[in-house]
Amino acid sequence: MWNKSSPQKTINQFKNRQPFLPVFISILALLLVIIGVVIIILWISGGGFSINLFSKRPTPTNTLPPTPVLSPTPSLIPSASPTPTLPITPTPSGPFEYTVKQGDNCSTIAKTYNADLETLLAINNFANGTCPIIPGQKILIPAPGQSMPTQTPINPSDFAKGTKYTYTVQSGDTLGSIASKFNTTLADILTLNKNKFADPNNIPIGIQLIIRVNLVTPTPTFAPTSTRAS
Repeated sequence: MWNKSSPQKTINQFKNRQPFLPVFISILALLLVIIGVVIIILWISGGGFSINLFSKRPTPTNTLPPTPVLSPTPSLIPSASPTPTLPITPTPSGPFEYTVKQGDNCSTIAKTYNADLETLLAINNFANGTCPIIPGQKILIPAPGQSMPTQTPINPSDFAKGTKYTYTVQSGDTLGSIASKFNTTLADILTLNKNKFADPNNIPIGIQLIIRVNLVTPTPTFAPTSTRAS
C-alpha cells in the first residue's frame, strides 16, 4: 500500500504556506524599488553608473612608442688650411763674396746673380774688361741692380777749409789718393770714417766716406802705405 496523504491534509498544508507568498512578493518588490531609486539617484548626480550588458571588454591595443625626432648632426666648419709660407731669401744690399766654381766666368756669374757685369769687373779691379778668375778664388758680386755711381768731379779750392764732403769710393781709389785729392790727411779720414772698413789698406768700392776738405797744403805725392781699393 502506498503511503498517500489524505486530501484534507494536502489542503491544510497549502493553506499554511499561502500566507508567506504575499510577504515574499512584497519584500522582492521593495528591493526592486530601492535598487531603482539608487540607480536614478546615481544617474542624476553624474556618478557615472551605467549598466551595459552588451558591452565587450576592450581589447588592449599595442601602441608603439613615438619615433624619436633626431636632431640634425651639426656640420663641422672646415678649418682653412694654412698656406705654407715660403722662406724669403734676403736680397743683398751690397757686394757679397762668392767662391768661383769650375766653368764659371764673369759673364755667367753676373747673369746668374742679376748683377751688372761692368760693376762686377770694377769692384774686383779687373783691368781692361778682363776676367782672370780661377776655381776656388773669392770675388765680390754686386747686388742686383747695383751700379758704379758716377762721381761728379770737384775742385777742392771751391770749398772752405774743413768743409765736409761725402765721397763714394771708386775703382782704383786708395786712402792716400783720396786724401791727396781733397787736400786732407789719412788720420782725419780714418777718424771720421771708423767702423766703415776693417782694413784701411783695402777699402771697398762703393762705400761713402766723409772727407774734410783743404786741411793741408796740396801735395802731388801719395802715401806710400796705401793700396788700391778692391
